[in-house]
Amino acid sequence: MTSTTAKPVDWNALASELAGIEIITEPTQLAKLSLDYYHFSPVLQPKLASKRGDLVVRPTNEAEVLRVAAVCVKYKAPLTVRGAGTGNYGQCVPLNGGVILDTTRMNAIRWIKPELACVEPGVKLAAFDKQARVTGWELRMAPSTYRTATIGGFIAGGSGGIGSITYGQLRDRGNLHAVRVVTMEDEPRVIELRGDDVHKVNHGYGTNGIITELEIPLGSAYAWAEVIVTFDDFMTAARFGQALGDADGLIKKLISIHASPIPSYFAALKSYLPEGKHCALLMIAESCLEPLQDLVREYSGTITYQKSAQEASKGTALCEFTWNHTTLHARSVDPNLTYLQSLFPANKNLSLVEHMYHHFGDEVMMHLEFIRVGGQVAPAALQVVRYTTEERLNEIIHYHEEKGAFIANPHTYILEDGGMKTVNPEQLQFKEMVDPYGLMNPGKMKAWSERVK
Repeated sequence: MTSTTAKPVDWNALASELAGIEIITEPTQLAKLSLDYYHFSPVLQPKLASKRGDLVVRPTNEAEVLRVAAVCVKYKAPLTVRGAGTGNYGQCVPLNGGVILDTTRMNAIRWIKPELACVEPGVKLAAFDKQARVTGWELRMAPSTYRTATIGGFIAGGSGGIGSITYGQLRDRGNLHAVRVVTMEDEPRVIELRGDDVHKVNHGYGTNGIITELEIPLGSAYAWAEVIVTFDDFMTAARFGQALGDADGLIKKLISIHASPIPSYFAALKSYLPEGKHCALLMIAESCLEPLQDLVREYSGTITYQKSAQEASKGTALCEFTWNHTTLHARSVDPNLTYLQSLFPANKNLSLVEHMYHHFGDEVMMHLEFIRVGGQVAPAALQVVRYTTEERLNEIIHYHEEKGAFIANPHTYILEDGGMKTVNPEQLQFKEMVDPYGLMNPGKMKAWSERVK
């Protein structure tokens, strides 16, 4: 195999071969487009803060991507693909410099049909949803960064989000129908992956294919009302979330549970969140608001905020205080805070959640997002952590794992060390075929770095 650092790249010569494609070399812009929200992690901050690409290219179509790929292969220049850079683990941060391929100008919506759509990777999630809802359909799931995040970036770097209570995770069969990817072989080509083959690049950090088009399934577009329910007791709030998730007759998109003092970080919602209370932030179909009230009463909750779908369409959406936006709001108040990503086993009584809540107290503030996993409703968590040292953070992670909680470690940029925990032979085999020189986002796939040479 040829090393990506075999000889220095002549960047002027490389750029000259990309004439006609937008190129950015201005230092401030280059720095901005080399980074993501890795600074959520105090572990990643010192490792990634100085990383920069050598130039950014912004292709507008697949043909231009093929040109970029061919030139990078010719010069053996590393290439890192990025969407809007809203990820949190340095997925799109170039470890070895090179070319940053910014996909945001590839933003065409090819078609929207009942139940399916075809888009380019740079389409913003919110912009797509606005257009799809006119036809009665919407994205099945989206991250809390949906207003700025791109569909390609979400598929390559995300795993689930708002909507996962109904549709599970992106990796679940049926949540991505097809992708077109450009390879970085001696003669780059376009490969279409369909069905289970999409998992060769799904959540692959762009290490083994440049996504140029996606075919995605849609969900029915409901009129989503927003509701805040407050509780005196956290475990009552958590069990309310579980009961709502298990209530098959109630149509929901978001069940986000926050232990005090997390609600105190939500400045814009302060008047709806009494001090010391725990809360549930919900997106519920308008038609289900009346039966929801009975469930709220059953768990002694208090509805402090309720907006119809039309009212909720104005101003800041409630979902922008959930998933990892919770961490964003918390860190805006206290930048020493960081977070974990956990999945607790399906257990109607939430006994492990209760144990962790009491064991760590305010050091690990409990934040649950209910999702569907293998057909069951289970609490995922993005706990807000009072950071002291990396050693203590690792102790917290290990304690969770020893007790049976799965940790998708957000303090690593290595693909397999985050959520996968194992080498994915299918992704490695695909990379060996489509990226023989190891030029795509080098340093992120452990399986490639550690393979037998």
